[in-house]
Amino acid sequence: MTKKIYLAGPGVFYPDPLAEGERLKDLCARFGLQGVFPMDAALDLTDMEKGEAAHAIYQANIDLIAQSDALIADMQAFRGPGMDGGTAFEMGYAVALGKPVVGYNAQGFYLARTRQYYKGLRTTEGHEVDPAGLTVEDFDQVDNLMMSCSADVIVADEKAALEWLTRHFEEG
Repeated sequence: MTKKIYLAGPGVFYPDPLAEGERLKDLCARFGLQGVFPMDAALDLTDMEKGEAAHAIYQANIDLIAQSDALIADMQAFRGPGMDGGTAFEMGYAVALGKPVVGYNAQGFYLARTRQYYKGLRTTEGHEVDPAGLTVEDFDQVDNLMMSCSADVIVADEKAALEWLTRHFEEG
């Protein structure tokens, strides 16, 4: 039976999200896996109020995660130094369900990206803080420790993520 892989990440916000979904699903197929993109639910949101549409998308995505065997997460910085919040939630949800989670596309350490984003940080009592005076964590992780530590492994790109999952399923 073909393993289903939920494809989490900010690709749903790309100019052509369906093309990004197809690209990722085609890559999954090359590894004998079935990619599941968040937009696969093909929801008709035209007659829904915004709040109703948001809940429909949320429910569809958690249903797709529940029906999948694993999740790969594009952890690229998104609208700031950290990863996409929706992707972070999806990673946590998959972990809670006991599914393997593989992160990819994280560039450098979170602290370095935060320094760059704010064009420097202040140091207060031995800790670097953001402009609001909040401590920026420094654990040599690619993102907030809750995200970095929730992944079974974090690799360079989606191909490496699928290679890791293929080995994981074969050894399983």
